[in-house]
Amino acid sequence: MDPVSIAGTILALAVLVVGTVLKGSTVGALWNPAAFVIVIFGTLAALLVQNQGKVLKHALKMLSMIYRPPRHQTADLIRRIVEWSEISRRQGLLGLEPQIETESDSFIVKGLQLLVDGGEPEAIRSVLEVDLDTREAIDLAGAKVYENAGIYSPTLGIIGAVMGLMAVMQNLADPSKLGHGIAAAFVATIYGVALANMFMLPMAARLRGLIGKQTQMREILIDGLVSIAEGDNPRQIEAKLQGYLA
Repeated sequence: MDPVSIAGTILALAVLVVGTVLKGSTVGALWNPAAFVIVIFGTLAALLVQNQGKVLKHALKMLSMIYRPPRHQTADLIRRIVEWSEISRRQGLLGLEPQIETESDSFIVKGLQLLVDGGEPEAIRSVLEVDLDTREAIDLAGAKVYENAGIYSPTLGIIGAVMGLMAVMQNLADPSKLGHGIAAAFVATIYGVALANMFMLPMAARLRGLIGKQTQMREILIDGLVSIAEGDNPRQIEAKLQGYLA
């Protein structure tokens, strides 16, 4: 679990609650079923119209990355690539076959298999780069779902506020309902703006950062495997890949 992301989520909720109390209102004033339906379900409806089901499904799976981000250990990956190059120098490329069974990452497995099968360096690069671009595009589409939710929710909040004010205008003859009605109308705006700026947009930015790091790790792997296929010296490969650490 990532304690920073968890702390940020808790702090965002605390800011809303504490800020409401300090402004002289009550926590109960933050709850309004009509506003919730308009903003949350309205945003969901917009996302359903915009995206295919498989994109939404992938976006939901990516949510866990925010609180349990993958460990991107660049130095460790470079060390393993150098070890693979040393094995290939001593035993040949077929000596890497046992390494395939120990890997859980499908991208690494695919790259090592191409290497063991004796693929040409440029062929290996071409195949893996297509795979990399495809995976990156799918992940970015998932992150875009959260970004779009951050765009739609404030607008839905305004719609909820306008609808609430319409209800208030219909009750102008009853002054006792005006204050409560106006307060409830603006709860929708709070929902929309808070959802966008405290959750959806930061989550989208975080996912984009994680995707970028994941792409870089795969680029390191591609360069390393191609260098092994070209027969480069392990020390040369290490020196080349160390540039990514800078």
